[in-house]
Amino acid sequence: MNNRQEKQVKKIRRDAFADSHPIVNLIYFIFVIGFAMMSLHPVSLGIAFLGAVSYSICLNGRRALYQNLRYMLPVVILTALINPAFSHQGVTILRYLPSGNPLTLESILYGIAAAVMLVTVLCWFSSFNRIMTSDKMIYLFGRLAPYLSIVLSMTLKFLPEFTARIRQVYQAQKAAGCVMPGKYFKRLRTGMRVISSAATWALERAVITGDSMKSRGYGLKGRTAYSLFHFRKSDGCCLVVILAAGSFVAAGMIRGVIDWQYYPDITGNGSGGMGIAVFAGYLLLVSLPCVMHLYQAIWERKKR
Repeated sequence: MNNRQEKQVKKIRRDAFADSHPIVNLIYFIFVIGFAMMSLHPVSLGIAFLGAVSYSICLNGRRALYQNLRYMLPVVILTALINPAFSHQGVTILRYLPSGNPLTLESILYGIAAAVMLVTVLCWFSSFNRIMTSDKMIYLFGRLAPYLSIVLSMTLKFLPEFTARIRQVYQAQKAAGCVMPGKYFKRLRTGMRVISSAATWALERAVITGDSMKSRGYGLKGRTAYSLFHFRKSDGCCLVVILAAGSFVAAGMIRGVIDWQYYPDITGNGSGGMGIAVFAGYLLLVSLPCVMHLYQAIWERKKR
């Protein structure tokens, strides 16, 4: 394990929510990712977006804000521009395009809302990838679906390890003088050689991992496995909060308390007392990992 991976592991260990039981983590991400995809209400979008970005900063530090903005802003701008070009619904016509189709306010706002929803879901999945390690996936699904769990765990580990491997191969070839600077085709040839080497390593490692798990009897009936995860009292309290807040928000969405539509005109609910209560429950849900992280940080600082 290199220094960068060790630092990432240490950061996750210092996070209280990441140290929770895997079932608590899984249920939480099911709720927040599902709600982020279900509601296009501006208030719920803002709550989900702030919660996802805040927890990403808690996990990855301040650099996560810059990394998130690097892809968030282009996606928001691009979607806000593309949606009005293809969707001409809406009653508020701002102007007419050269093609003769109307440019409506509703199509622009819907494009922005869809873009915010997309980057929020991506941000939540980024945190999911950091929290739900391969050990947790095997612990949760190893007995129910052993082959699915090993595939999921290998997939979650694949992208960061493959990216790190590409970087290592490139640095090694650069040190050996095999990198071809200059014209576009030479750089493309170098990149293809690096990716080919990294892909060969990934396939070989997948085969070795499969053979290793098979030789250890993985997936056989009656096989026992040692587990580091124990359901603690704090996990029970956290799970109760998640289930209570998540169920309340889900009931509010099903009943249409925070419904919102952009076409043909912008109308929606959520201004009454029940809507405010649903938004408050949603805010409690998405802010729970950040609150746990800050509480642990303050407690560790007092111990010093």
